[in-house]
Amino acid sequence: MVIKRREIVEITPDPCETKKKTKSKRRKRLSKKEEEEDDGTPLRGIFCLKKRQDLKIFEEKEDCFILDFDPNDSFDARKLSDSPESDDDEDVAIIHEKGQVACRDFPHPRHLCLKFPFESSQHASHCNQCYCYVCDVAAPCANWTVSYATPHCEALENARWKPIRELYLDARRRVTTNK
Repeated sequence: MVIKRREIVEITPDPCETKKKTKSKRRKRLSKKEEEEDDGTPLRGIFCLKKRQDLKIFEEKEDCFILDFDPNDSFDARKLSDSPESDDDEDVAIIHEKGQVACRDFPHPRHLCLKFPFESSQHASHCNQCYCYVCDVAAPCANWTVSYATPHCEALENARWKPIRELYLDARRRVTTNK
């Protein structure tokens, strides 16, 4: 005959383990802000901002975020041409430029000027970076708008103007070498 003993043995958990369990249970109930204060670590996700339009919203809500654009770049949407009669390719559209443009920000011959396009503006007009294609000096040159000869403001990089340009450049070289 087997006699079964009924003893109740109470097992108490290790005090260190109970603290860990209660702390982890409590963490699940805490908000992110309370969790940061409890742990003392300010680690959390960082947002990457792609659009300038969202900047004010994120500045109000977030302390730290990454900008995926240069906030100092000026961008004027009014400069964009959105006309339907445009002959431009619809697959490619330049919506922003960064840095300097060669035929606008650096010296260039008058016929390549972006500020005063040769086809759509008076040829005598020029920007502060234009130079005479024939004389190779800053525009306007002495022969820029003369009436007795072909004015230099009309000069293009073509077969008609290249020999005239060579004559002027040779004469200029001779003058500088004789000095």
